[in-house]
Amino acid sequence: MITVERFLSKKLNYEFTDQSLLKQALTHRSVGARNNERLEFLGDGALNFIIASEIYHLKPDYSEGQLSRLRADLVRGVTLAEVAREIGLGDYLKLGSGELKSGGFDRDSILADALEALLGAVYLDSDFESLRKVIRLLFKSRLQQLPAAEPQKDPKTRLQEYLQARKLTLPVYDLVETRGQDHARTFVVHARIDEITLDARAEGSSRRRAEQAAAEIALNKLEAKQT
Repeated sequence: MITVERFLSKKLNYEFTDQSLLKQALTHRSVGARNNERLEFLGDGALNFIIASEIYHLKPDYSEGQLSRLRADLVRGVTLAEVAREIGLGDYLKLGSGELKSGGFDRDSILADALEALLGAVYLDSDFESLRKVIRLLFKSRLQQLPAAEPQKDPKTRLQEYLQARKLTLPVYDLVETRGQDHARTFVVHARIDEITLDARAEGSSRRRAEQAAAEIALNKLEAKQT
């Protein structure tokens, strides 16, 4: 019978020096106080950074928003559970009797948490570069098949989608001033979102450009409130 140590050595191309870390990473909280929750916390942070670093270098044409969406897709629970199943991690988890009876060894949330805990254990057992190698191996096919960057949506569309997702009223764009000669006019637009008392003022060489600029300012104000 293959041991968990040999199994993970083959799947991760990594051998643990401290076997107690490996044991803890595979132990669910339903078993007792010494479980994998703290290791999960550590692995989650390291995984997010390393995946961000990988896609940053692999996709220099991606915008910040596109990178964020791609990282979120790669590190979400469903994806992590898929990776855990690919290496058969569920067969080696230590679960309480209740979780065993309910099929916890194949539950997405438990598998995703265990994978993060395993990564946290690798980091503590070795170093950051060793962990990076393990993550590159586990996510190799996904990193090789990253989608092409989608065209960046214009500010008015992004603002509209932002508001609709939060069930807020759409902005109103008022042309408040036009100045200059016919061949070099400047348009000044005021965008307002009455429901949340937010407004933005911008100018452009056409009304459309002024509206787009005002939408960009409004969107930046909204996103700043979320941080």
